[in-house]
Amino acid sequence: MRTLELTAARDAVRSTAAALLALRERSAVERGRPLADQGDALAHELVVGRLRDAFPHDVILSEEGEPVLAARRPQRLWVVDPLDGTREFSSGDRTDWAVQVALVEGDTPVFGVVALPACGIELDTGTALQCAPGPGGPLRIAVSRTRPPAVAEQLADALGAELVPLGSVGAKTVAVIDGTADLYVHAGGQYEWDSAAPVAVARAAGLEACRIDGSPLRYNQPDPYLPDLLIARPAVAAAVRAVLKSLLLPA
Repeated sequence: MRTLELTAARDAVRSTAAALLALRERSAVERGRPLADQGDALAHELVVGRLRDAFPHDVILSEEGEPVLAARRPQRLWVVDPLDGTREFSSGDRTDWAVQVALVEGDTPVFGVVALPACGIELDTGTALQCAPGPGGPLRIAVSRTRPPAVAEQLADALGAELVPLGSVGAKTVAVIDGTADLYVHAGGQYEWDSAAPVAVARAAGLEACRIDGSPLRYNQPDPYLPDLLIARPAVAAAVRAVLKSLLLPA
């Protein structure tokens, strides 16, 4: 276990979570710069600042930061989304936003921390994680609240499943772990920072995580665009992949 790295990641996530909750509370009585902008800037400054203090020679890829040039792709890369679900955070009352930090070595997230501050939830790969029992009844598919992909709707029709709209990738991954959903499907555009930490946590909890065509998820790539994602409970993963394969075949 990378104890120093995990401790630094937890510290960065916890301090950022506390600061975001305080900012959200203040915004209810103060006017000024849009809350979304404030949240993104504050979270980036805190997460990246804490990691840089702890590991000054490491490279950090953050949604709110500068791009990492292809020529500088390191063997070891921090991939962070300081505030995933900015819309939900700035709504003032939604809880499905997250702070996410992962360490990638080679092309694989080796550990991750995902916090849902408004829910008081923090999951990380340094703690024993176990999936709660599934929701039972029809399969439940976690999807983007603002842009559910057509393939998820087609999958739901094929399986007689229900859609569970949620905000951040972290929130949707936690939903599969805590039994609110059986799987999470996304297509149509994401980046490495959206899913690196959730994928690490999902795998630590025993879930399967891959592209929707079943191919591996690869991080630390020259282009950080990673357009689709499937996270599923093992009991349903094979059946879901089979249906997705049929849906993705050329007509």
